[in-house]
Amino acid sequence: MKVVVPVKRTPDTAGEKVIDADSLTVDREAGESVLCPVNEFSIEEAVRLKEKHGAEVTVLVVGPEEAQPTVRKALSYGLDAGLQITDEAIAGSDALGTARVIAAALEATEFDLVVFGGQSTDARTSLVPAAVAELLGLPSLTYTRYLEVDGETITVHREHEEGWDVVTASLPAVVSVVEAINEPRYPSFKGIMAAKSKPLETKSLADLGVSADEVGAGAASATMYEFAPRPPKEAGTVIEDDGSGAAAAQLADWLVEKKFV
Repeated sequence: MKVVVPVKRTPDTAGEKVIDADSLTVDREAGESVLCPVNEFSIEEAVRLKEKHGAEVTVLVVGPEEAQPTVRKALSYGLDAGLQITDEAIAGSDALGTARVIAAALEATEFDLVVFGGQSTDARTSLVPAAVAELLGLPSLTYTRYLEVDGETITVHREHEEGWDVVTASLPAVVSVVEAINEPRYPSFKGIMAAKSKPLETKSLADLGVSADEVGAGAASATMYEFAPRPPKEAGTVIEDDGSGAAAAQLADWLVEKKFV
């Protein structure tokens, strides 16, 4: 079985986000970028498939040359090989543009199962996995909290507000997992060292047969026109209760003023 795990290089969630004034997109070089933490769950699930079924697992990254450490980090968990799609024309792509690139990369790759994280920590759209499945004409199994592969069939528990549904599909298929699916392991020292020498293939849009007009900021359906820095925190309103009951009236007036009631 061949498994592909698309991952993303995202700004550190603990860092301050900076918007580039010219492109109106996140300046990914303004702070530290890391392997998206949500991808640790999809990677862990792929490693478990490798251990149980002998799956061959490839990590897929769409990003600039600077994203190579993200590939190596993913490989350190025990994945087998990396594929990086690098092209300046991809910069500024929205969810659909990104999905087009990933789908094209998958079309040029042998796979039985694609395992996504549920969302990325920078965009949080949760759109890319389903868009990739649609572009490839494959089953889309989203919000997966449990998965089992039996021959050519995959069975998942699809999480929702009232519990979960049991869904089955034939392989190949596209899955996106939620954080409740597992407990990610830490890379071992042996895995970290081995990741440095594992195969990593790099491709461009031309290699995939994707036109630059189909991706990037120019092809994005969503457009940002302006932005403003987050305003500084202001001092809160303190209402003291002197026992006269006036504090309750003041609190009620404040709630009305702020349109909470």
